Amino acid sequence: MGASLRALRALVLLAGFYLLGVVLLAVLAGLDFAAIRGGLHGPAAAKILIVSVVLAIPIVRGLFMLRTPKEEPPAGIPVTEAEEPALWEAVRDIARQVGTRAPDRILLIDEVNAAVDEEARLLGLLPGTRRLYIGLPLMTGMDEMQLRAVLAHEMGHYANLDTRLTPLIARGRAQLIRTIGHFHERADNKVAKERARQEKAAEKRIAKGKKAREIDTSGEGAMYRAMAKLYTAYGNFYMRATLSSARRQELAADLASVRVAGRDSAASALRELNALGSAHEFYMSSYATLGVGAGLLPPPGEVFGGLRRLLEARQDELDDMRRELPDEPASPYDSHPALAERVARIEALADDGRAGQAARPSLELLSDAEGALAALERVALTPEALGLKRLDWEDLVHESMTRYVSEGAEELREALSAEGAGPELSTLLDAIDADPAVRWRIADRFPKSEQAAAATGRAAREFSRPVLRRVVNQLVTVELTARGAARWQLSWSESATLSYPADGFEERLGLALDAAVADQPDTESLRKLVLAP
Repeated sequence: MGASLRALRALVLLAGFYLLGVVLLAVLAGLDFAAIRGGLHGPAAAKILIVSVVLAIPIVRGLFMLRTPKEEPPAGIPVTEAEEPALWEAVRDIARQVGTRAPDRILLIDEVNAAVDEEARLLGLLPGTRRLYIGLPLMTGMDEMQLRAVLAHEMGHYANLDTRLTPLIARGRAQLIRTIGHFHERADNKVAKERARQEKAAEKRIAKGKKAREIDTSGEGAMYRAMAKLYTAYGNFYMRATLSSARRQELAADLASVRVAGRDSAASALRELNALGSAHEFYMSSYATLGVGAGLLPPPGEVFGGLRRLLEARQDELDDMRRELPDEPASPYDSHPALAERVARIEALADDGRAGQAARPSLELLSDAEGALAALERVALTPEALGLKRLDWEDLVHESMTRYVSEGAEELREALSAEGAGPELSTLLDAIDADPAVRWRIADRFPKSEQAAAATGRAAREFSRPVLRRVVNQLVTVELTARGAARWQLSWSESATLSYPADGFEERLGLALDAAVADQPDTESLRKLVLAP
């Protein structure tokens, strides 16, 4: 479907929203006229008029929502051609190959994504300022040919005029959502008022010694919800009509990727996107922000730049994600077809002889990648985050884990103190020596399975023993790290691990823990191993 026909369809769909509103207003006016013309007067006529006016208000508000609410653009750092000549040259070259006007601005953002927008005018029918957003995490994980494929896809949206029509389609969606929301809001308010009225009446009946009636609001707001259903039905039609077109646009943009970067690079870029998205999310939650709860951040440039280390260390896991693509869209309303479908369509194309193209890492397109990563932090992070203390990765992991383990032991200390055995490892061992049965009372203070709760005698102790062992081991960890005798070690390929003072220490610790929770406890070996100066 050509751009003109797509624009016409978008206009018709938008006009359908207005037509629905006008028809409903006409129906309401017709009912009012029929009531008055039919000789209805007094309170009954007034009630019909009031209901009509109340129902008309959300319709009118939707009709006169002249401006489409603008989404907040992603935070990014604008880069000029003078600052990043190689990147701008590549983007202009891609736009030229696709056959479209290059963007007017390029911004580097903190997402595994690239996107375009355009400040089109006259309902999206006239061109405007074009912006290209490129994620630095995206560049971190892709080579130059893969990045060219992704950017060619975005330029394809420009060439197909998708960015001009997007505001028009977005306006219809926003107006539908807003109008439906108005009806539901009024219905909910009516239900809340009726519930409050009935609850007040019930309180009066109870005060008089009478039985309160059951609260029933099932019929309240029915007219509002009925009107909302009409708009929801049109909204579903609108979404289906625009979604099918949007997904065809994505597939057409994929062909632009193939023309510019080659079949294999275009397919591998989509596979890489799948892996990078999950890797970046894991990196941000498990590494970049690991120390936030302890008031720490990694060094400048490493909040986003550290992703490179994770990608290098976890290639096997990334390969699995490159192979296993989702075969369903991210959501029913996602404009992108499933990744598996997109890749299959590309790989089914004829071999274009461009397999195995040598390509440098795409970050090398930047004159100063390290500076860009640091600058991105200043616009993407909150002022509070920027004020946190910065430590190198090794110290950040140790300090953060030490604090979190110590905070996690607070519940243990409370349980120990409640049994007169806390709050430290030394006081616990003293209490065990004085009364070995205290161990089982401590274990009873932690959650149990149904089977463990029902057990008695020796069986109960066997269920409690692992619990008690974990308690003692956590206090050992707190003790060793507080004294600097053990240290949490950073690992990019697995979770952080605790490094003990000497070879064989972990094995001896295991034996000492077993002795402390045995039926006849022996705490001496644990004291010598952990508490001895």
